[in-house]
Amino acid sequence: MLFKVGELAKRAGITVRTLHHYEAIGLLLPSARTAAGYRLYNRLDIARLHHIQALSRMGMSLGEVRDCLERQALSLQEILDSQISVLDGQLSEIAVLRQRLVTLRETLRSGAEPDLEEWLTTLELMTMYDRYFSKEELERLPFAQADSRRDGEWKQLVDEVAGLHAQGVPPADERAQRLAAHWMEILERDTAGEPDFLVRLNKMHQAEPDMARQTGISPALTEYVTHAFGHSKLNIYRRYLTDEEFAFTSRHYFDRMQEWPPLVAAVRKANAEGVQAESEQAQQLARRWLELFQSFAGPSVQTQQKFRTAMANEPELAKGTWMTPEVLAWLQRAIGAMFQAAGLRNQPGS
Repeated sequence: MLFKVGELAKRAGITVRTLHHYEAIGLLLPSARTAAGYRLYNRLDIARLHHIQALSRMGMSLGEVRDCLERQALSLQEILDSQISVLDGQLSEIAVLRQRLVTLRETLRSGAEPDLEEWLTTLELMTMYDRYFSKEELERLPFAQADSRRDGEWKQLVDEVAGLHAQGVPPADERAQRLAAHWMEILERDTAGEPDFLVRLNKMHQAEPDMARQTGISPALTEYVTHAFGHSKLNIYRRYLTDEEFAFTSRHYFDRMQEWPPLVAAVRKANAEGVQAESEQAQQLARRWLELFQSFAGPSVQTQQKFRTAMANEPELAKGTWMTPEVLAWLQRAIGAMFQAAGLRNQPGS
């Protein structure tokens, strides 16, 4: 079935001008035209439009949407999963808010007079967590539990890192790298070793200004720690690479670093759900993994082998990655299945 531009715009809840703009920038081209020149859109066009609209609502610019589609970074199934997850979160938030209002009403009816400042601060922070985690997840998330020892540990660490950042100490400095390594170690601990929890905590910090105010962890501080931690990894890789190889890796190591946590979360989820490493779903994750890996390792199989050797010899490289030996073995089987399906023998590293 084919749709004219006006019909598609009406059914999709967007304007004809929007579809014309998508065509003008090469984002969505009609598959055919009538003899009179009217644009016609088919089922594949509608699927691509769904991709575009969904990715745009995730906060991507149209340029980023185009790049994501060209790289096939997210399948339609993954986008649908994400949309359903967002809606589930909104429903959960509404239910939690209602319960909190009921509790507040009952508290006031009882004549209790809590310390309002402490009450509101706690409520504010817990409400933020409620927006991103289910009740069951909050019970497993150390960050959401009251723990004065842990809170003190984080405050001291944040103050030390913020001090270096304020002094202009570069992320490559050994002091920054040491603090970043400790940061990632306790972050992995306090996210219960769940990379999906890390992804959602990152979203909280990006979307909730009050979170940064309460924790002292600003976006600039997060970027500083990320780069310092990355430099600690680069120092290890440097021992295995030529000057030319290391120069390439150094230029590109941080380009797509923010794509790793969601991908690690997806890989771990697939493994936990019993997805077969030989399945198409697993191979799709393997393709995304290799694409990210090659973005900083380069296309040379010989260079990629050096990275594999470093990963096998240097336990420090595995720290702060949220990857367990079991998950890594599953991923390696998926990569092997992907190359076997493609009929290739030489398999770049993971």
